[in-house]
Amino acid sequence: MTAPSATSANASIEMPLKRQLKRVERARQFKALGLILPLLVFLLFTFAGPIAGMLWRSVEDRDVRQVLPHTIAALAGWDGKNLPDEEAFAALVSDIQAARAAGTLAVAAKRLNYALNGFRTILTSTGRNLKGAPERGTAKETLTRINPAWRERATWTAIRDAGGPVTSFYLLAALDLVRNADGAIVSAPPDQAIYRNVFARTFLISLSVTVLCLILGFPVAYLLATLPPARSNLLMIFVLLPFWTSLLVRTCAWIVLLQSKGVVNDSLHWLGIIDEPLRLIYNRFGVCVAMTHVLLPFMILPLYSSMKAISPAYMRAAASLGAPPVTAFLRIYLPQTLPGIGAGSLLVFILALGYYITPALVGGAADQMISYFIALYTTETANWGLASALGAVLLLATVLLALVYGKLVQGQQVTGGMKN
Repeated sequence: MTAPSATSANASIEMPLKRQLKRVERARQFKALGLILPLLVFLLFTFAGPIAGMLWRSVEDRDVRQVLPHTIAALAGWDGKNLPDEEAFAALVSDIQAARAAGTLAVAAKRLNYALNGFRTILTSTGRNLKGAPERGTAKETLTRINPAWRERATWTAIRDAGGPVTSFYLLAALDLVRNADGAIVSAPPDQAIYRNVFARTFLISLSVTVLCLILGFPVAYLLATLPPARSNLLMIFVLLPFWTSLLVRTCAWIVLLQSKGVVNDSLHWLGIIDEPLRLIYNRFGVCVAMTHVLLPFMILPLYSSMKAISPAYMRAAASLGAPPVTAFLRIYLPQTLPGIGAGSLLVFILALGYYITPALVGGAADQMISYFIALYTTETANWGLASALGAVLLLATVLLALVYGKLVQGQQVTGGMKN
């Protein structure tokens, strides 16, 4: 009888103890959540929220539906092979008259002009010349008499495709694709297909800057990692010094240095290397030089962090085994810096993708990156849909790069674990 009673007593003591431990752990988790909650709220409103809003604007399409509701409803069952029936023409007449009276016709005209050049003129001239309600059964004759464009199937297709509430128009336009009158996705006309070239230029410039930063930053990071701490800390101040200067000031400084009568051209002319000033600015060269200068610290710091963790004993062991310095560096030291190379390259490449100020100031018309067009459609033409679509494509490219980098790092870790 003693043993069972002792066991039950131990169990009764153990159960409250478990509940207390769970209660303490739960309280600790709530405290941790309370500490990071302000940061989560801040990121939600300043990062996740704007990104979600941008993604929504890239597919939102409500303007035409709100201005021409009866026309959109009448075109819902239209097959698109011939002109719509009289009901759609009558609905359009009614909507145009109501929108012109409310002063909202320009909203629909602006959206439809994105899909079909000249649609703004078609719609506004129709609204201006449409006086009174046409007689029964004459809406089609009235509209086609005012503007022959209402006899074109593409005109009505543009209205139907802009009916919303969501659309693929902006995302397709960001990739130089359009829908034809039959609804098939085709390439945009050559005079409108510019964004693929702009994205290719953006990626090429970003890749060039990344390579330049890696070539210039690797020796600097190696020097910082191998010098004594006193000298290394002094040199690190010079690496971090550009962060204390405005980006705009640094970019303008390169304009002064690289212009025709600037320091670089005057020095080359004084040394007798050139007879005429070189064109070093407002071209691809100036963009790459200025962006490399701005982004170089972002390459040096990850490399330095990776190199600092490498023990000097590895190189000494390779030398003691008879490996030449070059062989020891390539086979022992360099592979251990790959995480830093990958992190620095990814960071510089992603930052370069979204650069705006530097290419806008030191680049020419043929050197503007995708950020220039996003700013153009946001601030000047107010085409938020296309600006958001371009930003969404750029965001997708950035996420894919991050995923690829993550897979590569994971593969290296797995390979290293198997070797160990």
